[in-house]
Amino acid sequence: MPSLSFKPLLLMTKRLKPTPPSTPSTKPSPPPPSPPTPQLSHSKPTTVSLHHSSKNPNKTLPLLKSPQSPSSSNWVSLNLTRSDLSLPLTFPTGQTFRWKQTNPFEFTGVVGSHLISLNHLPNGDVSYCLHFSSTSSSAAARLALLDFLNASISLSSIWEVFSAADPRFDALARHFEGARVLRQDPLECLIQFLCSSNNNIGRITKMVDYISSLGNYLGNVGGFDFYEFPSLERLSLVSEAELREAGFGYRAKYIIGAVNALKAKPVGGAEWLLSLRDSDLEEVIEALSTLPGVGPKVAACVALFSLDQHHAIPVDTHVWQIATRYLVPELAGARLTPKLCNRVAEAFVSKYGKYAGWAQTLLFIAELPQQKALLPANLENTKRKRSTKQQKDMAHAGNIDQCE
Repeated sequence: MPSLSFKPLLLMTKRLKPTPPSTPSTKPSPPPPSPPTPQLSHSKPTTVSLHHSSKNPNKTLPLLKSPQSPSSSNWVSLNLTRSDLSLPLTFPTGQTFRWKQTNPFEFTGVVGSHLISLNHLPNGDVSYCLHFSSTSSSAAARLALLDFLNASISLSSIWEVFSAADPRFDALARHFEGARVLRQDPLECLIQFLCSSNNNIGRITKMVDYISSLGNYLGNVGGFDFYEFPSLERLSLVSEAELREAGFGYRAKYIIGAVNALKAKPVGGAEWLLSLRDSDLEEVIEALSTLPGVGPKVAACVALFSLDQHHAIPVDTHVWQIATRYLVPELAGARLTPKLCNRVAEAFVSKYGKYAGWAQTLLFIAELPQQKALLPANLENTKRKRSTKQQKDMAHAGNIDQCE
């Protein structure tokens, strides 16, 4: 398959250090680590509270569900199997920081204005529970959820192509089925990854929780408060000083700058971001990089996780290690530069084609320590022996973000 030429997508940065999970509470806390996936069972009832936020005490919103713990009658099948969508291999792997694990095989989050829990049934199939919606149509919520999950893309079909091109991918896919790339709202995705710069998962999650709390309050599930992501107009009312006081540091300047730049777009900032879904990857990277705080690294993440750029390759030190072991071994020992980031991206696209970003996501997940523990010894033995420094770097990776 012919190689594609890109401008440099990412700069090398330090990987995120893992943050130990904490007990759910009403205060923002980092998402818990991914549980093992092989054995599935019924989730215990999740405490659900739907009430008005102190931030919006007078706002009245229609409820589709009464404030009760979800029972078996509240859960509706999505017609997706675990091979189509594995929740533990999709949500706690650095694509989003707004979904919380509310039960061993249950994750809860917000899609638009819909507060939704997803759950694995004992047979592995995925069901959902709609706790709250600002619309009166449960059908609209289901369609929004399926769009967010990129459900129109057949994971088995593209993985079949990957497996034919790469025997190692084929072997890994047998152990990590269902690792899917999400299709997030572009503004929400952009702000999350602006928070991720030189950061760890605990702080990223707290920052994203703070930004989220500026939106309309939707309810509490499993001890976590959930909010609709704030609009660009609401974000424009926040000052840099407020964000710095909240612990954002230098990122406050970039978030405010990006919000102001989007507000100045003649067509509207949110609309401008959505329009990038119709552009080529190179144009998307160039356009996003005009925003304050957005370099090639963040741009590639936003492109892959929200703008339908399925062959965008977020390259960092871990992806670089994967590439030099299996795709471009002749570059092993070289210093990662923007030019070599381009080379890595081209190698992935040449190997895996137009959905190369999805293949890279699976290979990245397979490198996470908690997921590597699920691999048989023969797959572990195919890895080259790493230096002491590389082993330490990987040990510190934990539940990490691809694009810090």
